[in-house]
Amino acid sequence: MPPADKPIPRRVPAGAAVLQEDVTAAIRAAVFQELASVGYGRMSIEAVARRAGVGKTAVYRRWSSKLQMVIGVVSDVAVQDTPVPDTGSLPGDLRILLGSTAQALQHPLASQIVPDLLAEAARNTEIAQTLQSALGKAQEKVGAEIVRNAVARGELPAGTDARLALDVVIGPLYWRLAVVRSPLPDGYLDHLARTSAAALQAGGPP
Repeated sequence: MPPADKPIPRRVPAGAAVLQEDVTAAIRAAVFQELASVGYGRMSIEAVARRAGVGKTAVYRRWSSKLQMVIGVVSDVAVQDTPVPDTGSLPGDLRILLGSTAQALQHPLASQIVPDLLAEAARNTEIAQTLQSALGKAQEKVGAEIVRNAVARGELPAGTDARLALDVVIGPLYWRLAVVRSPLPDGYLDHLARTSAAALQAGGPP
């Protein structure tokens, strides 16, 4: 018998849906590893569960299908807050943005996952919408703040289209790393930051 001054611990009923953070983290990591290893089309919830060291029920408690699982995991990562660079100059801010984006795209897992998801997006509207909304939101928020700061410093004219600015800055990098999958030469990001800043300053509001 336990001492009278200590409460008797309550047992969790068998089958209760207890969503432990470490289990969720393991499943998320397994999803990315499976995507990088076999791609979306060949991955399965069973394989993800095995890789995470959990039962299938642990996955189904969190997501009802493979599609919802992938969308949920990708969205969770994509919408994480990204620090807004504030170097005091537009080229400096763009260089930091380009550097962080390049680092993410060149990650061993991302380099396999992103092209596969882009291909799946052409066939699956839910994945396409997720990539468009979730992945775009984080960078659009940062891009809007960079443009706002540049306007306040007098580097860009008022009314500069933040979305168009982001397309001009990030587009070449996505093309090179996610589509063509070509390595970046030395000084490429510095040159792209200066060139895109000059293009935005020369273009003005549409």
